Amino acid sequence: MSEQDNPRREFLRKTLTLIPVVTVASTGLGGSVLMATPAAAAPEPAQRPSSPGKAYEPTWFTAEEWVFVNAAVARLIPADEQGPGALEAGVPEYIDRQMNTPYASGALWFMQGPFNADAPPEMGWQSKLVPKQIYRLGIAATEELCKKVYNSTFAGLDSATRDEVLKQLEAGTPKFESVPAKMFFSFLLQNTKEGFFCDPIHGGNKGMVGWTMIGFPGARADCMDWVERNEQYPFPAVSIRGERA
Repeated sequence: MSEQDNPRREFLRKTLTLIPVVTVASTGLGGSVLMATPAAAAPEPAQRPSSPGKAYEPTWFTAEEWVFVNAAVARLIPADEQGPGALEAGVPEYIDRQMNTPYASGALWFMQGPFNADAPPEMGWQSKLVPKQIYRLGIAATEELCKKVYNSTFAGLDSATRDEVLKQLEAGTPKFESVPAKMFFSFLLQNTKEGFFCDPIHGGNKGMVGWTMIGFPGARADCMDWVERNEQYPFPAVSIRGERA
């Protein structure tokens, strides 16, 4: 099947050019909303991933925010005939765990003003808001929008309407007072992609479903013999901990 017949697979494959596969989270120092800077790697995650078969309990998001995050990432990378989506990969867990790291508090960034929203990307982060604030304010503002326009929470909307709301956020159409809608969407999308392709040690990519979808070998010690071959890598992906897909 051609790449034209697999837009979802091609979209996910292209994201690998932006996200290190063992990422914790991007520092966002060198460009807009996390898209241009490699991740700040850590030798060990802040929390251990949830045990197989046991539902993950969020430690940072409130119950209402947790429902929103699950509903949103399920539309950003939905499960389909190509394989599991963001929910099955544990993306919400990945994002929640990131909210308890220095990344979410902006501890890795230069946060002194003045800030200039029109500054070029090489000038670094240009907002007084840090990721955890962007999520909290962005979720609240989006929920308020949904209740006002659709008389429903975001999670209570049908799939098509959820997609429409996300498209509005991506375009920056809603003029939220607390946080730019486009900024909030960019963080949500970037962190969703990170959670889908990260090493499972960080809580996402459970069962290495993201790596399996694109045929990535994972943290194998050596796969150079296959680099020049124009054929699919035949062995399952391996995580940092040695788990096999």
